[in-house]
Amino acid sequence: MTASAWTEDRTGRLKTLWLEGRSAAQIARDLGDGVTRSAVLGKVHRLGLSVGRPGRRASIIARPSSPRACRAQPDVPAAAAGGAGRAPEHGQATLLSVRRCQCRWPFGDPKAEDFSLCGRPVARGAFCGPHAAIAYRPVRQTPESLETLAGLV
Repeated sequence: MTASAWTEDRTGRLKTLWLEGRSAAQIARDLGDGVTRSAVLGKVHRLGLSVGRPGRRASIIARPSSPRACRAQPDVPAAAAGGAGRAPEHGQATLLSVRRCQCRWPFGDPKAEDFSLCGRPVARGAFCGPHAAIAYRPVRQTPESLETLAGLV
């Protein structure tokens, strides 16, 4: 039987470094002697240190659990939208700050410094209610268009 690489000293050092916010790879390099990143992560898990670790990135904690976690938001009242059913005249988000559940309606020239995106809560597709009303227009079906679609004309 092989002796464990996890002595009391190494385990104590692992706990200290982990609670300082070091990555598993950094800890593995610090401990040396063949301790791998995976071995560090396994030990951290067995010790229960991964729960409530200080210094975790908020983006990891706040990540939705599934790709469909974003739900459509009801339309913002007309007063908040800048009038009866109108959309805002400038954006609240940038290409770098817009999130999954925010409207991506563009404002201005994409090459300009003041280019922005709407940023309001999504109501349909990738847009807020007022912008979805502009972007998604119903197709008017006439008898002639249906015949063309069916290949009869």
